[in-house]
Formats: sequence, C-alpha cells, structure tokens
Amino acid sequence: MKRVETTLPKLLMEKAQFHGPRIALREKYKGIWKEISWNQYLEKVKYFCLGLVKLGLEKGDRVSILGENCKEWLFADLGTQCAGGVTVGIYPTNPVPQVEYILDHSQSKFVVIKDQEQADKVLAIKEKLPLLKKMIVIDMKGMRHYDEPFMISYQKVEALGCQLDQENPSLFKTLVDQTQPEDVALIVYTSGTTGHPKGAMISHRNIVHQTIHGTMPILHFSEKDTLVSYLPLCHIFERNLSMCIPLVVGYTINFAESVHTVQQNIQEISPTFFAAVPRILEKIYSGIQIKMDDSTRLKKFLYHFWMPVGRKFSEYRMKHQRVPMGLFLAYLLGYLCSFRSIRDKIGLLRCRCLMSGGAPIAPEILDFFRALGIYTIEMYGLTETSGTAAGPHQSLKCGSVGEPCQALEFRLDEGGEILFMGDSIFVGYYRDEKGTREVITDGWLHTGDVGRLDEDGHLYIVDRIKDIIITSGGKNISPSEIENKLKCSPYIKEAMVIGDRRPYLTALLQIDYENVSNFAQNSKIPYTTFRSLAQHPDIYELLQREVEKVNETLAQVETIKKFILIEKELDQDDNELTATQKVRRKQVSELFRSEIEALYH
Repeated sequence: MKRVETTLPKLLMEKAQFHGPRIALREKYKGIWKEISWNQYLEKVKYFCLGLVKLGLEKGDRVSILGENCKEWLFADLGTQCAGGVTVGIYPTNPVPQVEYILDHSQSKFVVIKDQEQADKVLAIKEKLPLLKKMIVIDMKGMRHYDEPFMISYQKVEALGCQLDQENPSLFKTLVDQTQPEDVALIVYTSGTTGHPKGAMISHRNIVHQTIHGTMPILHFSEKDTLVSYLPLCHIFERNLSMCIPLVVGYTINFAESVHTVQQNIQEISPTFFAAVPRILEKIYSGIQIKMDDSTRLKKFLYHFWMPVGRKFSEYRMKHQRVPMGLFLAYLLGYLCSFRSIRDKIGLLRCRCLMSGGAPIAPEILDFFRALGIYTIEMYGLTETSGTAAGPHQSLKCGSVGEPCQALEFRLDEGGEILFMGDSIFVGYYRDEKGTREVITDGWLHTGDVGRLDEDGHLYIVDRIKDIIITSGGKNISPSEIENKLKCSPYIKEAMVIGDRRPYLTALLQIDYENVSNFAQNSKIPYTTFRSLAQHPDIYELLQREVEKVNETLAQVETIKKFILIEKELDQDDNELTATQKVRRKQVSELFRSEIEALYH
C-alpha cells in the first residue's frame, strides 16, 4: 500500500488547478443557491490563510471554529492548515462551560464564530482565556454595536489577507509547500460520554490515507456525486465527507440555509449520497410510520402490500444475487405505486447509497430503507482511526458493519476487543500522554469496542466494553442491541437498559414528544406539559405495548421486565447527552438512581 505523501492544502491546490471553474460548493442564501467554483474556493482559503498570518498565526498554533455548517467553516479550516496551524472544531450546541474547556485545553490563539449566539458564549469567558487573541465573526448581524477590540469580522481578516497577497504574491504557495504529511492538521474532541472530551490529534497523512485506502474502496465516490452538509463539521464523520473526500475526489457539497431547513434542502438537492447518524434515520422512519397510520386506506394498503416485496427484493441485492424476473417486475410495480413517492418526500429519490454511522442502529431501520430500493449500509469508524474502520466491500449482511477496511491492520484480542494498526491511526491525545498510552499499545489502537467475526470475515459490533451488562446470573448482555430495537418504535426517543449485577433487565424510556402528543390528541388524552404527558396512565400502556413487541423478539434473559417513563427530555445542557446526542449513562443513572432502585423492589 503506497504511503500518502501529500497534505490537505496541497490537494486543494491540485483540485483548483485540475477542476478550476467546476462547482465545488453551493450555499443557499435568501432562497437562492449560490455556487462557488474550485478556483473561488482556493482564493477564499488563500485570503483567510494570509489574514491569519497577518494577525500573528504561526506554525502549530490552534484555531477553533464554533458555528453551524457553512462555506466559511471550510475556508477557515483549510486556511488555518495552509498557514501550518491546527484546526479545532467545537459543536455549536455546546454550552458555555464546554466551549470554555475546549478553548482553554486546546490553547487556541484564535476562534472563528458564526454569529451573535456563539459570540456571546465566547465573550462571557474571554477573561478566563489569556491565550485567546482574537474572535473572528462570520455573520456580524446584530453585533454592530459591540465595542469589543477583541472581536474582528471575517471580512476584515479576508481583506488583510488580500493586502498581504498583493505585497507578497508568492507567500501563500510557500506556506502550502511547507506543510508536511506528518503535521497535525486537526484536533477533534471526542464526545466524552465519561468525563471531559479528549482532543484527538489527526495528521494530514492520517486523514488522507484513511480516505484513499479506507473509504474510497467501500463507497466509490466520483466527481459526479452531490452531498448535503448538515451533520456537525467538528465531528470526524462530517469532516471527512465535506472537506477531505471532496479534496481527493472533487464532488460537490451543498450547505443548507439553516438547521431548520435541512429536510427541505435535502428535498431540493436530492443528494446522490446521504450519510446520517442513527437518530436521524430513526426519526425519518418513525415519521413515515406515523404518516402512514394517518393516511388514506388506499395508501396504507399499498404501503403494507408492497413492503414485503421490497424486503424480499433487497435480500437478493444484499447478496449480489440475480433477482427472479417475477420478483423484479413486482418490485418495479411497487416502486411506481408506493416507494418512489416515499423516497421523493424524504429527498432520497436520486440517492445511490445511504450510510449509517456514528453509533449502532437497529437492523429493522436499515431493512426499511433497503426495501425502498436504496442501497443502505452501516459503517464503523472512530475519531482515533480518522474515520472509517470497517464497511461492506461486497455483499451486505444484516447487523454487520462489513469487513475491516483495507487501510488498517485488524485483530480481535482474547476478550473480543477490536484493535487496529496503520497510517490512519491518530497521533495521540493533545496534552494527554497518559490517555494516549492507555489506548495505543505496541502500535495497536484499543478501541474499547467488543466485536466478533463470522465465517465470511464480516464484523459485528457487540457493544462498548464498559457498557456490557453482566446480570447477577452471570449472563453477558449487550444493552445497545435492545435499546436500538426499542427506539424503532415511533413513540420512543431514548432508551437506556439497566441490569448490571441485577437479577433482571429494566429500562428508562423517554417518549418521542411529537409523536406521542399526536397520539394523545387523536385519542383525546388530556395533557399540558411533557411531564403530564409522560405521567398519563394511557401513555404508559401505549409504551407497554411497544416494549412487549420488542420482548417477543428477544431471548427470555434479555427481555425488559419493568420500565419507567422519565418525566423530562434528556438535554445536553444538563450534561445528560453528549454533543452527538449519545446518552451519558453514568450521569443519567445517577440522576434517576431512586427510580431505578424502585424497579428492583
């Protein structure tokens, strides 16, 4: 396998030279899609890079970016790297204490923020951050009256860069030429389900190697592909899709107008590739189930009549087997009568591939999208592997994340823990040598995930080592598999299975407020708040039926014997969810300790 000897800034230079006027990015602004060519992309990155240099950025300095996805996010990201700096992404949903922690821990010299909401977070803590020199604001709306020397507009930084470029036209190319594959390009802070997040340092070689030798052999991107950027860019998942892979392949990225218009923008763009975390797919799935329950008898009949045909058709496609002519014709009729309309409504009419990643997902959800005729896969990756670690190379198997990717050496240790080694393994945790030593031993990355391989070499993720439940009877149980089955219900948003060293399994369930409230209104159930809805006996009975459906698919020892409905929505601000919306088990268990104990008495 040829070793990567390039960097992301050098790839940008190559793409601009090769593609030039072709469209690299689109962004919707005031109802109009504006296009940015590869030439303009490079120019914007150049001016921001030189503007940072003019402000005093030096090689190795950290620049944080805090805000929703937009073209300036990418310009700032690559502009920092072109100057030899290191980019640090911060989730726009992070509350002030978490923003303070990352800015302080990363020792950021500059922070680029999107708007007034994010600016107020930084201004509230700037006195505690002596290393932070400037706050660069992309959208100055509502901030003209701010008398703050610490603050500078994004446009002003670009103007400084343009001025420096006129004074020294060769400086930008010199800076790009000086970037090296082993240089750290990004620090990606993990979501931190157990304490403070850790800053994973990822080099240019790490992320480009992972793209070329790990992702491309699985997903087969081409310059004709079109994607919508909507997942947080500070996550390695979206960073690869929106920044790194386009620099290798040359496809087009589209930015939504806002987080509230994502679904509408997906329908407008109809992307050829759609990536999502399980929660997004669960929401789409539950939304369709609810709409079908409320639709006309004819639509409901057609949906339930053709879905088994779609599932049977998808079984042949998953195995790469020839579809019998009768089944093919039946599926074609089902596509015209039902599936095409559903795909069009969710914006996936042109989608050649749908990928789920970031966390385990229930196989039933994937089967649903496959039945619609969408090639749907599940992939496995970590921040510490710079993204992809496993994915389907040929045939698909239900519940499997595919085979370990070709970019990495792979093995399972005696306890079933997944280990990786290779050029895409991260450099280490920033300012945390102890943490680095704990996960990398003799060059092998210890993922903390338990896996198993079948006879064909397909990998199955069992669960996180620390999350495995061992009942008082000595039975090992994976809670995530049960939780994902529960979350297939349109009425259950979050589920947390409990039972470690206990005689049986119980669960904390959070209702999906939108769907359950619709059910309550249709059933004439009175309620005023989330709490009153969750406390209503009829809603408990509704969820009891959903739990019983899941229990029918489980072994006796895995069934949920008791559950409670939590009376509040789990929230990131209350430290109950991570920035990627994963439940913090330790914090939630502590919060509902008395309720959990009551389930066992």
